[in-house]
Amino acid sequence: MTPRLARLAALLAGALPVLTFPAPDLAPLAWVALVPGLLLMQRAPSGREAALRGWWFGAGFILAALYWLAPSIGPGLLLLAVVFGALQTALGLAVWRLLHPPLTLARTLGALVVVPSVWVTIEYARSWQALGGPWALLGASQWQHPAILALASVGGAWLVSAAIVAANTGVLVVLTSRQLAGRVLAATVAALVVLSGPALFALRTQPSPGEQATVALVQPGVTDGPTARFDASAAITTRLIGQPLDLVVWGESSTAADLDRNSATVDRLRGLATATGAQLLVSEDARKADGRISKDAVLITPDGVAARYRKMRLVPFGEYIPLRPVLGWLAGISRAAAENRVPGTDFHLLQASTRDGRPLPLSALICFESTFPDMSRTAARDGARLLVYQSATSTFQNTWAPTQHASLGALRAAETGRPVVQAALTGESVAYDRQGRRLAHLDTSANGALTVRLPLAAPTDRTWYDRLGDWAPLSAAAITLTAGGLTLLRPGPAAPPASPDAA
Repeated sequence: MTPRLARLAALLAGALPVLTFPAPDLAPLAWVALVPGLLLMQRAPSGREAALRGWWFGAGFILAALYWLAPSIGPGLLLLAVVFGALQTALGLAVWRLLHPPLTLARTLGALVVVPSVWVTIEYARSWQALGGPWALLGASQWQHPAILALASVGGAWLVSAAIVAANTGVLVVLTSRQLAGRVLAATVAALVVLSGPALFALRTQPSPGEQATVALVQPGVTDGPTARFDASAAITTRLIGQPLDLVVWGESSTAADLDRNSATVDRLRGLATATGAQLLVSEDARKADGRISKDAVLITPDGVAARYRKMRLVPFGEYIPLRPVLGWLAGISRAAAENRVPGTDFHLLQASTRDGRPLPLSALICFESTFPDMSRTAARDGARLLVYQSATSTFQNTWAPTQHASLGALRAAETGRPVVQAALTGESVAYDRQGRRLAHLDTSANGALTVRLPLAAPTDRTWYDRLGDWAPLSAAAITLTAGGLTLLRPGPAAPPASPDAA
């Protein structure tokens, strides 16, 4: 295979793991989906070529996973693919150094540790907010399997990703090694990591029923402008009158009114809270008194505005353009933000209460913020009993984006041991229990209200991930740096002439 053809194959192989995410949802494929790409890196004639194949693989993965960003950032998507793909050169080099034929038992063992560590380190690096946040984490592919997500309660989505990559590495060794001991070791490790999640799920104490709350998620569907959106949400909420509700959640940008100054809108919301007997959590996307636009989650009671939280982590290009003096031209050829939103500076819980007066401290994170494990983990540590996300993905209505976004609630639930709800303007609205089981959802073709009764977490409940934080990616980074240091001290393997093991 010529280098050019091999790199094109690596580009296509990078797209293969994306089939494990929503909407294709071929989750079992994740345990072998990396093998074709890893094989191309393993069989490269040199470390440099392996690194280049890793780059093309990474670019293919980003292009396929985030293709739906094209309307928002236009050619910026190609730039993202090139930049983030470059991170995967480390994966290509690690695979070649450790698994280039002929395989040895020592290098096989090293690969089963180092290759997953390199992958998780790369995921962690590209999850930095300034680089776009943690989209398309491989561990998110298992969102429909609470037993596997038990790993997330220990090490977050990062530990699930590590297990998947370790299994793929094991499969590669089984398929390519001529050494029986190496194949047995690889098969054993692959089996153990596949079974580790279900084993944890079976062994851990199941959460007690405890207190419950009834939450309604309002999804108005596709509407023509902010006034129609507000009216549709209000009409749906009116139909909930008479139901025993504790909280009604509207989607992101559900009102364009500044609720600090627009008393008529506040009075209308107060009336809905009084009529339903439930507090309302709405989302304000408005120009404030200082002339700048922000996005706030606002808690409404019969007495008016009770609390608010301002979105801290804005969507790159969607809500602001990084380095606008340099990249502002993108707004003219795409749907990138014409004007930067103003981020909040203070994360805090909203102190809601149930209809019978019980405290219901909750986090109210807005859309993109649901992708960040640290924000939900901080909420759990602060005593949140429920995680609430408000979302608007209508820009990507007919793509895989809404289902990808909604699936992340399962990970946040498993990581924190908190129930999760997400109210979206046009779908998907969804609810998960404390272990990440999906309880109910409205897809992008629906509108109306989704009502669900949720078992709440006790304020003192903590998963291991809540307690230990990001130990998994930090450990992976330490292993990666150590392996990189050893690489500099030792010469790489020489590519031997063609042999049966390299055929």
